[in-house]
Amino acid sequence: MAETTDPKSKAAPAAKKKEKPPAVEDKPFAEFIENHFLPDLQTALKENGIGDMGLKFIETNIPIKGLESQVCWQVQGSWLNNKRQFILYFIDADIKGQKAWSFATDGSPHSTLESFMIDERRVNLPLMVGYVLQRLNGQKWLVLN
Repeated sequence: MAETTDPKSKAAPAAKKKEKPPAVEDKPFAEFIENHFLPDLQTALKENGIGDMGLKFIETNIPIKGLESQVCWQVQGSWLNNKRQFILYFIDADIKGQKAWSFATDGSPHSTLESFMIDERRVNLPLMVGYVLQRLNGQKWLVLN
């Protein structure tokens, strides 16, 4: 008589997977921005020749005519004695939420609110830093042509 075996009964118990620490992008919004995004962005800017960049993370009104009554979290950057400025807006106070961008030069006001990272399904730290650098380079602020 043939012996029947139940493959489930003799299988070794599956080894427990080691739990990965949560990704930095999964940390609370303010903690991610202050402890990860700002330092990485500052480093990337220095590597691209902008050593005097001042960065701050604040919740304040959008400084664009007609939008002044809206408040959101912002990463504000300025250098060359405020001759060049940019603002990255977090409309939803979430890195995966709606984001926008504006810039200004030579003391002029921010005038246009542009979408930021609208096509990205997955948002991560290197991608966010890369998009900021891409926008600054688009203005010819990183490498002078």
